[in-house]
This record gives sequence, structure tokens and C-alpha cells, in this order.
Amino acid sequence: MSPIKISWKSLWSKPLSSALNMMLIAFGTGILTILILASNQISQKLDNNSKDIDLVVGAKGSPLQLILSSIYYIDFPTGNIPLKAAKELSRSPLVKRAVPLALGDNYNGTRIVGTDSNFVALYQLKLENGKFWSKDFEATIGAGVAQSQKLKVGDTFYGAHGLSSSSDVHKSHPYTVSGILESQGNVTDNLILTNIASVWKMHDDHEDDHQHDKNEKHNDHHQESDEGKELTSLLIQYRSPMSVAIFPRMVNETTNMQAASPAQESTRLFSLIGVGVETLQWFAVLIMLIAAISVFVNLYNSLKERKYDLAIMRTLGASRTKLFGIVIIEGIILTFAGTIIGVALGHFALQFIGHYQESNQARLTGMIFLQEEIYLFVAGLAIGIFAAIIPAIQAYRSNISKILSKN
Repeated sequence: MSPIKISWKSLWSKPLSSALNMMLIAFGTGILTILILASNQISQKLDNNSKDIDLVVGAKGSPLQLILSSIYYIDFPTGNIPLKAAKELSRSPLVKRAVPLALGDNYNGTRIVGTDSNFVALYQLKLENGKFWSKDFEATIGAGVAQSQKLKVGDTFYGAHGLSSSSDVHKSHPYTVSGILESQGNVTDNLILTNIASVWKMHDDHEDDHQHDKNEKHNDHHQESDEGKELTSLLIQYRSPMSVAIFPRMVNETTNMQAASPAQESTRLFSLIGVGVETLQWFAVLIMLIAAISVFVNLYNSLKERKYDLAIMRTLGASRTKLFGIVIIEGIILTFAGTIIGVALGHFALQFIGHYQESNQARLTGMIFLQEEIYLFVAGLAIGIFAAIIPAIQAYRSNISKILSKN
């Protein structure tokens, strides 16, 4: 019997114990993989969607809710603000650009956003096909919307009242797809954009069909009063660094509106998420340490049963160094295999979770590989060496004559 065959057989001398060790390592690695992928994607989404927005102005309420609803589109708005007051803020010398938003409708869970050309400039949107909306009830859709809803230029669809429900459909006013945006890799991929007048007319309970047609014909000659008109929020870009200290305080203290900083609220949100992430990370590390101890015990105990095999290998010409290496390799194989299984399961689990997420804006994916995951493989390698080092030293120091004399 050759030394190689003896070694390979001894590796699986306790298959059940080896499998349990690999499962422990795979479980811990899987949790860490999910946490690394999820936290990286959440952080990236927070940065990408708010990188050019200095402030959000909206109705009084939770600042975090205002940010989530107006930038990430994953919460309900805090209310509405008067159009007249919003225009006054937009004309402030402290403001470089003010982007109005009018929310309230959706199409199969995709939010319909009433806005203007400032939104296009803010996100630097480009068209893949068609043109930007120019008339009432024309809509320009994100690349993700076109793909998921199977819409193309010229198609029509009906919006529904609310931000997610499709029960209360506005069948009197169909939207027409005028253009499809290039994929931006941010929240705009999953939005339907139209003008603010379309959102107002959709919700004007007092406007009959005859009056609507009349307004359409005289749209170029008639300018509606700002009285009674409302917006959901304003996205603000500052004109100068001095605006940071003055403008938010002015809004909060002199108006019935509130100003919320995306940077501050995103940091606050991520710190809240980070507490749970850090706890789970330590839990996963603890599992991997337990697995390392278990691998060590398994190798240590199996070494006692394999002393005769190791002694035979020595008599067949295997050196002490070779025996040392065989035991180390056994530990590495166990832990490294568990690490590979864990990383694969982590990616699969996150992809499964992302597939069933209701919100397109916060959807996660497991179909990416991050550089940070390399550290998981390094950790698996280190755990294997750490767990096998003592049994390997014992194999190196084994006394052949004593072992053979006892057998």
C-alpha cells in the first residue's frame, strides 16, 4: 500500500465528523458572505442615489422618512407642501437647483414621479430610445421598468392611486411611453417620470372630462393659479458652501416645512443597520472559531487512530516533513471546502432574498463578487492551518519504533 493511498483513506476516516465540520464552516462563511454583499450594496445604493443632493425639503415629520420617500422611494411621504412656498424657496439665492417632486401613484408597484427638466439634469439622465416627456400624460421610463414591465415607446398604461397598491386604477387618463432611459445604476432605473401637471390632473376630483379637454386646448394660453396646488418635496442643490449653515435652519425655523440632509440621515440609517450587521458578524466569527476547534479535535483524535498508518508510511520512505504536510493539507481541505460551500450558499441565499423583495429600489443581488470576499478564503486557509498545526507537529514527532512495537 502506497503512502498516498493511506493518507487519502485517513482523511475520510471519520466522514460524519468531517462533514459536520465543513457544515459549521460553511454556515459561518455563508452568513459573513451575505453580510458583506448586503452591506456593500446598501452603502453603494445610499451613495449613488444621493450623491448630488444636498437637502430635501418636505412636510413636517420624520426626516428619515422624508429622505427614504424622496430619494430612495421606499417609504411613504411625510405629506405635501404648498406649491407657492416651494417656488419661493426655489428662488432663494442660496439655491443652485431645486427639483420638484409630486408622488402619489404607481404602476404595478413602480412609482410614478411628477417632476421637471431639473430632475434630468440632477441625475444626468440619457435616453436609450424615444424622447423625454413633453406633454401631459407622457412618461419617460427607467431601463429597469422597461425590462420588468415589458414596455416600449408608444405603449400605454394606467397608473393606480397609492405607492404600491394596484387596486384603485385611474382608467380615465392613460400614460403613453415617450422614451426609455439608459441604465444609470441608481434609483432612476426603476421610476416612471412625467410632468407635475399630469399628477395634479390625475388627482383633481373636481375636474370633469369636459373641463379637462378645454384646459388641454388652451394649455398654451392659460396658466393655472398656484393656489391649492401642492408638491411632495423639493430636492435641493446648494449654490455655495455657505448655504449648508444657513438654508436648512431658515427652512426649519421660518416655514411650515422641514429640511433633511441626505448625508446625515443616510449615515444615521447605516449606523442603525450597522449595529445588527456587527452583531451577526461576531456570531458568524464565533461559529467559525467553534468549527476550527472542532476540526482540531477531529484531527487530533484521528491522529491517534492513524499512528500505525503513519509509522508504516515512514518505513516506506515518507519523511517527517511529508507527514507534517499531509496532516496540514487535511485541515486545509476541510476548512477550504467549507469556505467555498459557504460563499456559494451566501450568494445563492442573497439572490433568493433579492428575488422576493417587494421594493425594486432596495433590491439586493447575489450575482456579484466583491474583493472583500477574498479575505473569507484567506480566513478559511488560516483556520485550516491553525486547526491542524498541533496534530501535524505530533505526527512529525511520532516515534516509529514504539508505535510498531505496540502493534
